[in-house]
Amino acid sequence: MKRILMALACCVGVVTLYAQINRRDVVSRNNPVVKKLDRLSSLTVGNGGFAFTVDATGLQTFPEYYESGVPLGTMSDWGWHSFPNTENYRAEEVLKEFDFGHHSGVKGTYSVENKDDGRSREAASYLRANPHRLHLGCIGYDIPASDTTLVESKGQELDLYEGYMISTFSYGDAGYVTYTWVHPERDIVYAGYMTDSEKPLAVKFRFPYPTGKHTDSGCDWAPHANNRTDIVRQDTSSVLLRRTLDTTTYYVSIRWESPATFSCTANNIFTLTPRQQGLTFSCEYSAVEPATEAPASVVAIEQTKQHWRDYWAQGGIIDFSHCTDPRARELERRAVLSQYLLAVNCAGDTPPQETGLTYNSWFGKYHLEMVWWHQAQFALWGHPELLEHSLDWYFCAAPKAREIARRQGFDGLRWMKMTDPSAEEAPSKVGSFLIWQQPHLIYLAELLRRAECGGGRRILDKYGALVDETAAFMYDFADYDAAHDRYILKGIIPAQETLRAAETVNPPFELSYWHWGMLTALDWQQRRKQPQNSAWQHLVEKLSPLASISLNGNRQSKSDDLYLAAESATDTYSDIRFTSDHPALLGAYGMLPATPQVDKRIMSNTLGWIWDNWNWDKTWGWDYPMVAMTAARLHEPQKAVDALLMDKRTNTYLISGHNYQDQRLRLYLPGNGGLLTALALMCAGWDGCTVRNPGFPDDGTWDVRWEGLLPMP
Repeated sequence: MKRILMALACCVGVVTLYAQINRRDVVSRNNPVVKKLDRLSSLTVGNGGFAFTVDATGLQTFPEYYESGVPLGTMSDWGWHSFPNTENYRAEEVLKEFDFGHHSGVKGTYSVENKDDGRSREAASYLRANPHRLHLGCIGYDIPASDTTLVESKGQELDLYEGYMISTFSYGDAGYVTYTWVHPERDIVYAGYMTDSEKPLAVKFRFPYPTGKHTDSGCDWAPHANNRTDIVRQDTSSVLLRRTLDTTTYYVSIRWESPATFSCTANNIFTLTPRQQGLTFSCEYSAVEPATEAPASVVAIEQTKQHWRDYWAQGGIIDFSHCTDPRARELERRAVLSQYLLAVNCAGDTPPQETGLTYNSWFGKYHLEMVWWHQAQFALWGHPELLEHSLDWYFCAAPKAREIARRQGFDGLRWMKMTDPSAEEAPSKVGSFLIWQQPHLIYLAELLRRAECGGGRRILDKYGALVDETAAFMYDFADYDAAHDRYILKGIIPAQETLRAAETVNPPFELSYWHWGMLTALDWQQRRKQPQNSAWQHLVEKLSPLASISLNGNRQSKSDDLYLAAESATDTYSDIRFTSDHPALLGAYGMLPATPQVDKRIMSNTLGWIWDNWNWDKTWGWDYPMVAMTAARLHEPQKAVDALLMDKRTNTYLISGHNYQDQRLRLYLPGNGGLLTALALMCAGWDGCTVRNPGFPDDGTWDVRWEGLLPMP
C-alpha cells in the first residue's frame, strides 16, 4: 500500500506521507539579509514584467558603485529604445546564402553579417544592438557618490513571503529605515522612509540615456541632446513627467503622501525633499500616460503582500529541514530564492533575457533556446499561468518565424534564436544556425497541457496550430538519406556551440529532441481528433540513431561506448573543443525521456566520462542541472545531488540567490530555472517513475519533503 501511495504522489504532484509543510517557515528562513554595501549583494522587488533593484539603502543611491556588480536596474518588458538608423540599415543587408545540401534544393538565406562587405558588417552591428532594453530611471537618496564610505548598513532584509524589503542604514549621525516594494499588477515602485535626522535626505530621480552596449546597466550619465524629461503637469502632491529619448517616449508619474517639495535640480535630475522626518512616495513607469492614479501606499502594500502569499501558497515547495546532509540547507536556499527571482524577472508578457530585468546582456534581448531553462519550471512548480503568460508571445512572433522558414526553403515556423518584442531575428554567425530552440514550443505547450485538469482541452485548442506549424518545419528540415534509409539533421550548430554548421551532422541531443517533439506533435493531433500525419510518423520511425564510439576500439560488446558530440565529430574525445562549453549530449536523456535512439548503458558511460574529464571551468549555470537530470534518470542520485552542488565558479549562488557566472555575467537566470526543473524531476520523478524522490540517495540523509510539484515527461 505504501508503494502505491508513493507512486500516486509522484504522478499527481502531492504529498500523502507527511504532514502539510509550513510554507511560510520554509520561505522566510531563506530571506536574504545584507549587512554592508556590497556590489554583488543588491536585491530586487518586482512583479514579473517590471523589476526594481536596490542597494543597501533600499533605493538606488549608488548606481555607479554597483555598476561592476549586480547593477541597480529599473527595467520592464515594454521599455525598449533604438538609436536613430541614420544609415538606413535593413535586415536584407545581413542575409547571406548558404547551401547545406538540403533535399529542398533551395539555397537558404541566413541572417549573418557578410565579413567581406563593410556595409553588411555595420548593418549587423546596428541590428544586433537595436532595439535594446531601457533602464527607466534611478531613484536614490541624495547622497554624493563619493560618500559611500559614510553610509553604514545596519541590516537589509527582503521578506520573500510578502514581497517587500526593509533597509536600515546610517549616514553621518542620522539613522534611516527604508521600506521598498513594487505593485503586483502595475509598474509602480513604492518607498517610504523614517529618520531621526532634523534634516532628512531628499530623494533624487535621475534619468540616463541608454548605452546600447552588449552587457551593462544601460546607463549613460553623460549629457545627450536627445535625452529629455519634461514636466507635463504638477500639483502639491504629484507630478507627471514625459521622457523622450530620440523617438522613444514613456511616462513617469510620481506621487507623495507626506509634505514634500518637488523640483528640477539639473537636466534629467529631480529631487523630492521632505518637510518632516519621513517620506512616502510612489513612482509609476508606463509606456503611455497613466489613466488612473496609483493606489495609496497602505492599499498597495496589502495588495503586494497578498500577491506573494498567494504565490507561495499555490505553487510547489520543498522542505529540506529534515535532511542531515550538511549541504541540504544551501540547496533549500537556492531553491527558494530561485523561485522568487524567476517570479520577479521572468513572468512578464515576453520571454525573459538571460539577466532578466536587472541589467542588460546581449543588449537586453532574449534567447529562445533559453526559454525552456527559464520557464519550464513554472509548470512543474505549480504556476502554469506564469508560463502561459509569456508563451503567448509566440503567437505574435509566428509571422516572423514563418518568414524565416520560407526564405530558407522550408515549411512551417522556424523559431529565431536572439530577438526582441518585435520578433525580428538578430543577425548572428552562431544563432542563425541553432535549432534546439525549435521543439521548445512543443515541450512547453505539453507541460501546460499536463498541468491543466480535464486533459488540457483548452491548451490543445489554443496552441494546436502553433504546435503543428512548429512540427511542419521540423519535418521539412530533416533530410532523408536514401542510401541508408534514414533521416538526418545537418547544416546546424548544436547546443554545444563549439561545432560548425557546415560540418555537423546528427548531434545526439537535437536528434533525440526531434524524435520526442515530432512524437508529441503526433500525439497532439490524436488528442485533437485530427488525422495523424503519416509523413511525420515515417520521420519518427526512420530518424538516425545516436552515434557512439569505443575508445578502446571494441565495437562488438559496446560496453565502453561513449556518445559522440555529433555523428560527424569522430574526434570528440581527443579534441579539446568538444570537452568545453555545454555537455549537451547528456540532454538526450535528462531534459528528455528515453527515446528509442538512447542506449542507457552508453549514456551512463558518457555521463561517467564527462564527470571525470570535462572542462568544468568552461561551462554555464544550466549545465549542472542538466547533468543532475541525466544522473537521476540513470538511477545515480548521489551524482545528481553532487552535480547541483558542484563547487565551480559558474555554479555559484550569491546572497540574493542569483547564479554568478563571471565578471561579465554576474547573474544568469537560466541557471536558477534549471535548478528548479532538476529539483522537480529529482522529487516528483518522470512518467513511469514509481519511486519517490528518485534524484536523492535513499540512505537516510536526504529526507526531502515536498508539495505541489509535477513529474516531467
